[in-house]
Amino acid sequence: MTTAALVIHSDPDILGGTPVFVGTRVPMKTLLDYLEAGDPLDEFLDHFPSVSREQAIAALELAKEMLTAYANPA
Repeated sequence: MTTAALVIHSDPDILGGTPVFVGTRVPMKTLLDYLEAGDPLDEFLDHFPSVSREQAIAALELAKEMLTAYANPA
């Protein structure tokens, strides 16, 4: 199973297929929106206690990997 599959899930029956953190209904985009607004990770985690710190960090690492791969195609 990939890291993405352990952290982010998409199901048409959950928020119309919006990627969410596994085991929650919290969209991954919500984390990015918080960080983009300048809010600290702890504030996001306080507002969405169903997302673990490990999940949030893994999702950010995954996003970083994807952006790096996209910016530097092999």
